Amino acid sequence: MFDPYSPEFLEDPYPVYTRLRLESPVFHDPAWELTFFTRHADVSAILRDREHFGRDFRHRLDPAEVDEGLYRRIYPPQWPSWSRYIRESFIDLEPPRHTRLRRLVSQAFTRRSSEVFRPRLEKAADQILDRVLEEGKLEVIEDFATPIPVAMIAELMGIPSDDHAQLLRWSHAIVKVFDKNVTPVEGDAAEQATIDFVAYLKGVIDERRRRRGEDLISSMLEVEDRGDTLSDEEIVGTSILTLNAGHEATVHAIGNGLLALAGNRDQYQRLRGGEMRLQPAVDELLRFDSPLQMFERWVLADTELSGTRLEKGSKVGLLFGSANRDPDIFGPDAERLDLGRDPNPHVSFGAGLHYCVGAPLAMVELEAALGRFSARVADLEVRDVSGRIQSLVFRGLQHLEMEIAAA
Repeated sequence: MFDPYSPEFLEDPYPVYTRLRLESPVFHDPAWELTFFTRHADVSAILRDREHFGRDFRHRLDPAEVDEGLYRRIYPPQWPSWSRYIRESFIDLEPPRHTRLRRLVSQAFTRRSSEVFRPRLEKAADQILDRVLEEGKLEVIEDFATPIPVAMIAELMGIPSDDHAQLLRWSHAIVKVFDKNVTPVEGDAAEQATIDFVAYLKGVIDERRRRRGEDLISSMLEVEDRGDTLSDEEIVGTSILTLNAGHEATVHAIGNGLLALAGNRDQYQRLRGGEMRLQPAVDELLRFDSPLQMFERWVLADTELSGTRLEKGSKVGLLFGSANRDPDIFGPDAERLDLGRDPNPHVSFGAGLHYCVGAPLAMVELEAALGRFSARVADLEVRDVSGRIQSLVFRGLQHLEMEIAAA
C-alpha cells in the first residue's frame, strides 16, 4: 500500500493517505526504519511533545542507544561535511542549542521584517509576467516559481545575482540526502556541493567583516544578545539552511499552488474577483498540496501513542500531506480546495518549538507571487506537466507549462 517512489504515488499520494488513515493510521515501514503517523491529531501531538520526541537526540541519548542504521542515515559518515553543516543547523537541534541559535537569527524573519521585501517581490513577479503574457505561455517552474524566491533569498543574504544559478545547483544537490533513496553518486555530489558552498560563504563572511551591508550575513556578524554571538560555522550553517529551506519549499509551493488553481478554476476566479483574501488562500494551497510532505522525529523516551508502543532511540515519520487532508480536522470536504477555508490548522510549517522560523517570509513570498499572478492573469490552463520530484520529503514538479490569458 505504501510505495512512496512509485509513479502513481508521486503523481497523487492522497488516495493512499486516505486508505492509510482509515486502515493503518500508524504503521512501520522497514525500508525507512520509521513508524509513520498519518492522522492530524497524532502528527500535531508529536510536533508539540518535547518530552518524548525531538529533531535531535544527542541532548538526551547516547549514540549507542539509537539504531545504528538510522544514525548512519541521519548523520552519514561517508559525507562528513554534509553531516557537519546541514545536520548542525538550528532546525535539526534541540534546546539549549536550538533556543540560542533561533533567538539570535529569528529577528530577521519576523512578519514586519519580511514585509520589507513585498514590493520587490511583486515587481519581480510583474517583470516576469510582462514578458510572458504577450506570448500567452508560461513555463511555471523555471520561469516564475524559481526566480522569485531565489532572488529574494539571495538578496536577503547579500549574494550577487551572477551567483544565483550556482547557489541553486548547490541547493538542489544538498537536499537529495534527506531522502531515503539517495544514491551514492547523489550523496557524493551533495558532499561536494556542501564543501563548495561552505567555502563560498566563508569568503562572503570575510568580505562582510571588511565591509558590512544590509543583509542577513552582516546582521549575523553583528548580532549579540546577552553577550552571546554567532560563530562563523553557525553563520555558514544558518545561511545554507536559509537558502535551501527558503527556496526549495517555496518553489514547490508556487508550482503546486498554480497547478491546483488550474484544476479548480472556479476557486481561481473567486480569488481574482476579490471574494477570497490572499492570506487564507495561500494557507489553503499549502494545506491542499503541501511542498513539505514528511518530517522525522527521534523518540527520546519509551512511550505509547494511538495504541502503538514506541521505543527510545527509534524514529517516527510525520506525513504532513496526509494530516493536512484529515477529515476529522478539515471536515468531509477535506479533499476539496476551498480558498476561504476557516479555520485552517494545517501543519505545512510544522508546529511547536520547531515551527518554521521562515514562515512569515514564505507567506510574503507566496502572497506576492500568487497575488500578482491572479491580478494579471485572467485564466490559466495546463498544457504540459511532467517530472515529479522523486522524494517523499518534498512534493513538487520539474516542469509545468501553462497557457495564460492576460487580464
